[in-house]
Amino acid sequence: MTALLRYQADLLLRSQRWLPPVILYVVFLGVGVQSGQPVLNSLGYTAAALLPVAAWLVRICVTGEPPAARACVAAARGPARAHLACLLTALLAAALLGVAATVVVTALSAPVSDGHRVHVAPLRAAAAGLPAALACALLGTAIGALTGPPVLRSTGRAVPAMLLGTLLAVVTAGSPAQAAVSGLVTGSRSGRVPLPLPPLAG
Repeated sequence: MTALLRYQADLLLRSQRWLPPVILYVVFLGVGVQSGQPVLNSLGYTAAALLPVAAWLVRICVTGEPPAARACVAAARGPARAHLACLLTALLAAALLGVAATVVVTALSAPVSDGHRVHVAPLRAAAAGLPAALACALLGTAIGALTGPPVLRSTGRAVPAMLLGTLLAVVTAGSPAQAAVSGLVTGSRSGRVPLPLPPLAG
């Protein structure tokens, strides 16, 4: 798997197809997160915006390889391991992006609750934001896997299904992503920092 992961990561980096989702994520954060805003609210927005990015990265990884090369890799290592390497590469890329964004947003945001009433420790806020971002990255990867090849091969069906799946994952009650994000928003109102381990486990 290590060789497969290096191979898929190299394909992803060299293709430069990762630029659109990463740029879109940076634009989302630039518009929605501003210096001086309560840190937990900003971290919730950061985690939620990672969902479609993770799903998009999965689609890039599972469709970026030429058919002949994919057939060679599947023949050498098995189709299941070859596909798993694509999914893990996308997950690792989304997770690294989420960690970097969490650190930057924590540094830029104000360490306070809503209304600037209660002080929120930045390290505790980051410790809550990281599991939330990872939960959204995991769920986005799962959505990308279910809405991409080999489950859905048609782009006309896969892309709308991916967008609808990420939207439902953010707004549907009981979704791990929704629970993680709403926990951060609720914590920002009271000043209590939640630790979203149940959503991450989910």
